[in-house]
Amino acid sequence: MTQKEIIVLTGTNSQVIIDAGECAEILHWGKPVSGDIASFCSSLLRPVPYGRLDNDVAMTLAPELGRGVFSSPCLEGHRNGADWAPVFTMTEIKSNSHSVTLTSEDALAGLRMITELSLDKQDVMKTRHSLINIKSTPYQINRLANTLPLPARAAELMTYYGRWVHEFQTVRQPLQQGGYQQENRRGRTSHEHYPALVAGTRHFDEMQGDVYGFHFAWSGNHRLRVDVKADGRRYMQAEVIYLPGEITLQQGEELTTPWLYASYSDQGLNSMSHQFHSHVRESILDKQIINTARPIHLNTWEGIYFEHDPDYIMEMATQSAQMGVERFIIDDGWFKGRNGDKAALGDWFLDAHKYPNGLTPIIDHVRELGMEFGLWFEPEMINKESDLYRQHPDWLLAVEGYEQPTGRNQYVIDLQNDDAFNYLYERLDHFLTQYAIDYIKWDMNREVVQPAHNGQAAGHQQVVRYYQLVDKIRAAHPKVDIESCAAGGGRIDFEVLKRTHRFWPSDNNDALERQSIQRGMSYFFPPEVMGSHIGSSHCHSTRRRHSIEFRGLTAIFGHMGIELDPVKELQEEKQGFERYIKLHKALRPLLHTGRTWRVPSDDEAHQIHVVVANNQSEAVVMLAQLAMPTNSLSGHLCIPGLDRTAIYRVSILDKPSNYNEIVNYQPFWTEDSCELSGEWCEDVGLTMPILDAESAILIKLEKL
Repeated sequence: MTQKEIIVLTGTNSQVIIDAGECAEILHWGKPVSGDIASFCSSLLRPVPYGRLDNDVAMTLAPELGRGVFSSPCLEGHRNGADWAPVFTMTEIKSNSHSVTLTSEDALAGLRMITELSLDKQDVMKTRHSLINIKSTPYQINRLANTLPLPARAAELMTYYGRWVHEFQTVRQPLQQGGYQQENRRGRTSHEHYPALVAGTRHFDEMQGDVYGFHFAWSGNHRLRVDVKADGRRYMQAEVIYLPGEITLQQGEELTTPWLYASYSDQGLNSMSHQFHSHVRESILDKQIINTARPIHLNTWEGIYFEHDPDYIMEMATQSAQMGVERFIIDDGWFKGRNGDKAALGDWFLDAHKYPNGLTPIIDHVRELGMEFGLWFEPEMINKESDLYRQHPDWLLAVEGYEQPTGRNQYVIDLQNDDAFNYLYERLDHFLTQYAIDYIKWDMNREVVQPAHNGQAAGHQQVVRYYQLVDKIRAAHPKVDIESCAAGGGRIDFEVLKRTHRFWPSDNNDALERQSIQRGMSYFFPPEVMGSHIGSSHCHSTRRRHSIEFRGLTAIFGHMGIELDPVKELQEEKQGFERYIKLHKALRPLLHTGRTWRVPSDDEAHQIHVVVANNQSEAVVMLAQLAMPTNSLSGHLCIPGLDRTAIYRVSILDKPSNYNEIVNYQPFWTEDSCELSGEWCEDVGLTMPILDAESAILIKLEKL
């Protein structure tokens, strides 16, 4: 097949035009256009300058060094040193208005490539490659990457960085020459390098600019890069990092890349997020989440740690239910020999000394109180101080002969060992079958070093086997909710979300830190999958202290929970928790279905978060004062997304206890409700109140 074919994929607010001849090149990814597109595309033919190859070389969906694309190729591999520079030619095209599947081959190299690309009604594009070895001899793959183009006007990047208890931080950098590369080799999605980035026009922000958001749906080692070629063309590339010798295809075998998700918006980051949130809700989330109110959690970890006493835990459950909690979770410390973090991981048997009557009395008590019951597991981990390790030292994910470094005093189990895999499945299945468990907190508390199976590198397959273990559990117990925890934000991506119901974004419950963590996560994930808990007044990870008002309002904008021991907590503090549980329940239908807006502020000391109902009938606004205001007055609060022709009643739902004590007087609208048009709220706004650092107010708007 050598004749050109123009393929047009159309979303709601974006369009992709692909020129498919010998190979496939995206000619346009942006606003929809109409007319005789096939004819119009001739206007995009490129000139060929002197000093280069004599013919134009396309920047395709699968760039090939053998074709003369002098940039990062899609495929790097070889067949015992041969077939290392394949050139694929299109052999088949299957397409409709929303998707295309392209098949191409290099008969000489003995390889077939299948490229899938789709654009849905939420304006989210996804693409992946499958490589098939069609020769009789093995083919070794070093790299197989997804590639998407960027326009020349994409001159700035927003990328992610972070660490444990400081995840989802964003930073800006220019994209002029050269490029950007991010590598994660920690064996899981990682706190440090969340696999996403945004490219856009200079100074793009929440409300304006052309932006292209990318999310790589893979839970292991990855590489993201954005490059500017010498001729000015730009592209984004995402791939799994395959360890040396890890991927070899025998004849007929196939390797498929993870999906690369991408979305274009001409109205800034908020619009891009709306598209990703809609896609997640429509195409990724289990309908169990969509159709069920997300229950408010109480997790025992920060309340009792490893000190488990059944009678005490039942009293915790009683008081939790009285506070309005809907799901009660027993965290780490319930299984045989687990009295600290240095022993017993892998021995998934109930500790008979701590629980002489088993779990049933506690679960029955929890359910009689009207709550669901959850239990913590860390299936992929093992301590050497455990019966499991003493019986099966060969189950370690390690290279024999080397001393594995520990992480949190633990090691990783080789999930590619069928006996180990089956043991873990049997143990999980045992508890989920024997007990009325509604929820698993699935943790993964360390990074992966030297992942090997039978001496061979196996980082990629370890992740695949993790997916298979979760899939098998879900198939056997489809009504059980699973949270992906991973020491907080260590394993958060779309591929995990297909199998789970909730993420734990960070082990840090400090409300000030959570403001930036939750904002960073919100670019790609809707609030109903973001676990957000009110911690104790003295934060366990930062040692800061915050008011219940600031902690409560910060936690409201997610899937809410609390972390405390209600038995020991002071009554005044418990009443504060109860207040925000009640407030979250009242707002939950709006927060978990509405449209999220991150509102720019003239002062970086402010952070403004808005959720507007899809029918624009109501909205809530959190104005958080992160630090001392730069000036004594803070300008106007402008609220987007409302019905501009409608009138709204504006009132305060919650404010700091000292709200009126720190000023002569606050703006009048915060004391008595006022009525404003949606147009006024967006274009003119309301005078900002004066707040202390590390405090917040919550505003409600109701359409009249």
